[in-house]
Amino acid sequence: MICSSGRLIFTRNLTIASKSAPLLFAKRLPSSPKHTLLRSSSDPSVSSFSLFFKAGVSRPVLFALRSDRTMASQSSAQSVHDFTVKDARGNDVDLSKYKGKVLLIVNVASQCGLTNSNYTELAQLYEKYKDQGLEILAFPCNQFGSQEPGTNEQIVEFACTRFKAEYPIFDKVDVNGANAAPIYKFLKSSKGELLGDGIKWNFAKFLVDKDGHVVDRYAPTTSPLSIEKDVKKLLGIA
Repeated sequence: MICSSGRLIFTRNLTIASKSAPLLFAKRLPSSPKHTLLRSSSDPSVSSFSLFFKAGVSRPVLFALRSDRTMASQSSAQSVHDFTVKDARGNDVDLSKYKGKVLLIVNVASQCGLTNSNYTELAQLYEKYKDQGLEILAFPCNQFGSQEPGTNEQIVEFACTRFKAEYPIFDKVDVNGANAAPIYKFLKSSKGELLGDGIKWNFAKFLVDKDGHVVDRYAPTTSPLSIEKDVKKLLGIA
C-alpha cells in the first residue's frame, strides 16, 4: 500500500518526488518497457513497492506488496502453534490450543488408493492414544490426481461415517505451489526431503511434539500404525 501522506509527481521523464516519504532506493530494471522500482518508507514497518512503466501507458501501474510486518510474522513463526487455520465450517482455529499435545498432521483424500488403509489406521491410532495426548489434524487436499473433489461437508461426512474419524478435519487447502497454506509452508521448511520439500502425494505425515516443533516426516506410503513407536516416544509412554 502506498503511504497516503506521500505525494508522487510524474513528469515526462518519470521524475518521482515524495512530500513526506523519503526515497530509499530507485533501481532501473533492464527489461522492456523500461520501468523504475521505488520503495517508500514514511512508516518503517511498511514496505511499499510501486512499479512505474515508462512506455505505452498514460497512468502508472501500481503493485502493492505485503508489509514487512506481515512477512516477518509469517517468517518468524517458531512452531505450529503460531498459526491459525480454518476448520471445515470456515471458522478460525488457533493451533496454540494444541499446546501440550502431540500432533500428527496429514493431507487426506477420499478417492486415493491409500485412502482405506490410512483412514482406517489413523482412526485406530487416534482411538488408542487420544486420551494420552495425541491429536490428529487432517487437511483435505485436491492437488494429487483430483482425488479430493468434494465439498468440506462431503469430506467430513465421508471420513466420519465410513471411517469413524473423531479427530478434527479442516478446510480443504493446497499443500504445494504459490497458494499453499502457510501451515504447510512451515511444515515443509521444517522437514525437507532429499528430492525437494514438496508434498509428493496424499497422506504425507508430519509428527509434531508438544511444543509445536516438527520432529519427523513420513512418506504417503508409510502406514500410520508403523509410526506408533515414534508417537509413544513423544507422548512419554514406555
